[in-house]
Amino acid sequence: MLAVRVLSTFALCTAVSAVSFAQSVPEVKLPASPRGQAAIQFGGTWQKTETGGQRYQDGKWVVIDYGRPLLRGRKDIFGSGADYGKMVSANAPVWRAGANETTRLTTQVPLTIGGKTIQPGVYNVFVDLKPDNWTLVLSNQPVQEQYDPKDKVRLFGAYNYDPKFEVARVPMNVRSIDASVEQFTIAFIDATSSGATLAMWWADTMATVDFTVASAGTK
Repeated sequence: MLAVRVLSTFALCTAVSAVSFAQSVPEVKLPASPRGQAAIQFGGTWQKTETGGQRYQDGKWVVIDYGRPLLRGRKDIFGSGADYGKMVSANAPVWRAGANETTRLTTQVPLTIGGKTIQPGVYNVFVDLKPDNWTLVLSNQPVQEQYDPKDKVRLFGAYNYDPKFEVARVPMNVRSIDASVEQFTIAFIDATSSGATLAMWWADTMATVDFTVASAGTK
């Protein structure tokens, strides 16, 4: 009888544990293309703290805010031939380099990219997509905070894109990679005290462009 009670108690506890486990799956609330951010700092110094640690002080930020779409089983996301880039750009003249709202670069320092210097400020980030030939495009066109289809002047994503606001066009180095990146990713790589490489990955494609921190006042 005791053995039966022990087995019954064990079975009940196992069942309760299984129910508890099933109920413990967390809820995840994310948009279809979650927001992401790439960030780097220049010009700061490491200082010792009172507790013996270190703190990076007086650095200036370069930040990119963007939407991060996922493949979700899609193949050949960029397409080929005359249709190259049309799927991701939704037939806009340039790709928003992400999803949803316009991708934005904020810099507190002047940057030289492809021989062109941009001053501290906030810029829109696009990519002009051609097979094996990507061009990074920066612009200062005003943007919409929320999409208004009646607004035919300000940007949302790449909607209403107007080339007259371009401040820089820079060729990117495009190549295939062995792995398939599920979620579109922007990052700063190979950083030094004077610059870095801006990298974009999605599916089996990687595109990069180098930049340096320019001297204040450089045009």
